[in-house]
Amino acid sequence: MSTDMSTGTSSPPAPDPRRWWALVVIALAQLIVVLDMTIVNIALPSAQRDLGMTDGNRQWAVTAYTLAFGGLLLLGGRLGDLFGRKRSFVAGLIGFAVASALGGAATGPGMLFAARALQGVFAALLAPAALSLLTTTFTDPRERGKAFGVFGAIAGAGGAIGMLVGGALTEYLDWRWCLYVNAPVAAVAVTGALVLLEDPGRRAGARLDFAGALLGTAGVLAIVYGFSEAESRDWDDGLVLTLLIGGVAVLGLFALWQTRARTPLLPLHIVKDRQRAGACLTMALVTVSMFGVFLFLTFYLQGIKGWSPLRTGVAYLPMTASMIVGSTQISARLLGKVPARTLIVPGLTLAAGGLAVLASIDVDAPYAGRVLPGICMMGLGLGVTFMAAISTATGRVAPQEQGAASATLNTMQQVGGSVGTALLNTIAAGATADWLTEHRVAPAGQTPQVRAALAEATVHGFSVATWISAGIMLLAALVAGVLINAEAPGRQAAAEGPGHETSPAGAPAPVG
Repeated sequence: MSTDMSTGTSSPPAPDPRRWWALVVIALAQLIVVLDMTIVNIALPSAQRDLGMTDGNRQWAVTAYTLAFGGLLLLGGRLGDLFGRKRSFVAGLIGFAVASALGGAATGPGMLFAARALQGVFAALLAPAALSLLTTTFTDPRERGKAFGVFGAIAGAGGAIGMLVGGALTEYLDWRWCLYVNAPVAAVAVTGALVLLEDPGRRAGARLDFAGALLGTAGVLAIVYGFSEAESRDWDDGLVLTLLIGGVAVLGLFALWQTRARTPLLPLHIVKDRQRAGACLTMALVTVSMFGVFLFLTFYLQGIKGWSPLRTGVAYLPMTASMIVGSTQISARLLGKVPARTLIVPGLTLAAGGLAVLASIDVDAPYAGRVLPGICMMGLGLGVTFMAAISTATGRVAPQEQGAASATLNTMQQVGGSVGTALLNTIAAGATADWLTEHRVAPAGQTPQVRAALAEATVHGFSVATWISAGIMLLAALVAGVLINAEAPGRQAAAEGPGHETSPAGAPAPVG
């Protein structure tokens, strides 16, 4: 901090001139985490044939990753707070790269599943550290808007990019490269992190809440696993009910313990804040809505239209471009000037409209006339939403608690994705079965008429589930409109007057 000799007042230190390169490093790490949730989906059929996976256990190639990732996020975020975010960031990248290489070299299903679980462990360390570093690196409201715009675009578009990259690698190289590709990207990110990222390191007297870590991890793991199993079992299955009810009960004990712990894993004031709670709940509902739809649309283009994995990935590019436009050209420019909910509510309403368009497609629907408008509307709306919601969820938090806030948001998204995949797949399967029963179609035959009926029934199931998804997206808009009521950051600063400045986390701090 420098001192103006004419006035005797202190001026804030000049921003790090390398901060935009630091954003590139953080964005690379976020891209690795997000796209790895979808890139393996494209490669899974080839991996199943190569490794001899059964239809019953192939889901573990996805479930092992999501379980470890979702279950350990709170712990990973707090480790970054306590022992240094840069250390967590670098350790997460290195571990993720090693786990990816092990998965690519898998000689059997067990080795692949173990590697995917290990990827999830290090992703849980990496993701909260990346978001925390972004929040503390960009302290100027206008610059933070641009930075969050890039981050939000990657968070939203990473899944579609994963399908594109996965399709190309699987089609032209080998499914193993869908995992190997993480290693060189992580190496670049690690090098950049060591050179460009700043972090104060370990806090003095840092302690970990072991009891809280055990309870929080067990509770989230049980819920994520419960919803994952609900996809293949009935909702009234004993194991599913035990996991879901038990998970909620354990999280209740976790919340009670956090009120008594000396150094809580998740300080409860983080989730009690109205703006943050609204943003996290909104993002959870959004991921419930969109994860299932990505899966349906992929099956529609490949299974019904007969498109290749690469062509399917290319079909998502307009949605990716729309997300980038919504995030960087609309939300990033307006967030500092208007309240967050004036961006989130219209964005989610537009995304719901896009889902409605997708819900109306039939077997013969043209891509340009029906699918393209729907995914562009959805992409633009989500692009506007993500940046505003992420900024709201992580703002106004003390720097030493940024990891906990970031992990909370990531956990809500991860749980939302698990819930959405299980719930919407169940709805789609039920609607398909009802259509076949109503039209008295026996799916045993392979005649052209039966195949056509099965295709129509499948698309009907997708349509019903997508209409539900549109309703969930509108519910997210309602939640955001009711709970997120803060004014624009610029108006808040003006109301506080010149005697306040904004801390790196966005919370007002006295000048001194």
